[in-house]
Amino acid sequence: MTRPPYTGDERLQGLDVDFELTDEQRALRTTVREFAESEVAPHAAAWDRDGTFPLDAVRKLGALGVMGLPFPEQYGGVGAGSLAMALAIEELARVDSSVAITVAASTSLAGWPLLQFGTEEQKQRWLVPLARGEALGAFASTEPGAGSDVQGIQTSARDEGDAWVIDGTKAYITNAGTPISLLTIVMCATGTRPDGRREITNIVVPSGTLGFMPQAPYRKMGWHASDTRELTFNECRVPLANTLGERGAGARQFLATLDGGRVGVGALSVGLAQGCLDHSVAWARQRTAFGRPIATYQAIAFQLADLQVQVDAARALVHGAARLRDAGKPHTREAAAAKLFASELAVQAANTAMQVHGGYGYMEDSPIPRFYRDAKILTIGEGTSEILRLVIARRMGLEV
Repeated sequence: MTRPPYTGDERLQGLDVDFELTDEQRALRTTVREFAESEVAPHAAAWDRDGTFPLDAVRKLGALGVMGLPFPEQYGGVGAGSLAMALAIEELARVDSSVAITVAASTSLAGWPLLQFGTEEQKQRWLVPLARGEALGAFASTEPGAGSDVQGIQTSARDEGDAWVIDGTKAYITNAGTPISLLTIVMCATGTRPDGRREITNIVVPSGTLGFMPQAPYRKMGWHASDTRELTFNECRVPLANTLGERGAGARQFLATLDGGRVGVGALSVGLAQGCLDHSVAWARQRTAFGRPIATYQAIAFQLADLQVQVDAARALVHGAARLRDAGKPHTREAAAAKLFASELAVQAANTAMQVHGGYGYMEDSPIPRFYRDAKILTIGEGTSEILRLVIARRMGLEV
């Protein structure tokens, strides 16, 4: 496919928007930060150790309005937009990534596609409780043998006139098996297109539907307090009215949904990196070596200075992509760049924090091992770093 020449101007879209936070956004950030420090931070280590889903904290976040930040008031939301959502996710991730991804996945992967592509009846039935924080939603695309390759999915749905009958398996799905999981949007192969490729359709499957079987939670390297499971579908029957948008539009919907998901994971990555920086600065001021705090040595101070610069840069990329999204402007490349840079920074920040903390950072009494374990998945979920580089290169006009 022939692409227009790359001029570099695409990245300037939306930069005329005032990057100063509004008073309302600053107040939101303060409110979520205080909640994270009082309601999440004291319990994060125990949740991580025991693999406990933080149900009470999630419900309180719903009551606080956090789950409804990006959604219109007419559907139970707050109408504050994507930047407000990014601010909230960052503050949660500063203390615990499991809570942050629970919020991010429900809003960006379930709520947003319902808002964009759902019928009015679907929005009233499913989006409203999600936006009010009364329930959680999930999006099931990945399979044991298909991730970035959407055309490789094997889960199928056959049309029986008034119903879809779904069979197959999905892997690594977030929020599908919690006590308040309301629905899962399932990406299915529903036929063959004229060009021979699979026809992909997204179908809403309510929790508790016969034939929809969430499996036991995975034993994961990180995100221990986040609900992640394999899902199996065996003759799972749902009404044809549960089709999300047009039949065959599933792949396009998914790609559009990923833009918002990448802004969310970018914000989560910034939060984790900021948390690592916060802990490292505090430790460097406290820990002494050779008669003085290690923060007074250039070997430590310069690492932290470099990390501060990179966190600032990652935050600017995430906020820029979020502002473009709020303005209704194209932001596929910006979202990919924000997520790529921020997620790789999160891994680096966790490694730096481990190094600065030394032996104490290797002990589970410290929060650093949890940050370290939680960081790596950020370079994989919502598009691997390799796929994101491909997205960016193609948006530059490179025929990769």
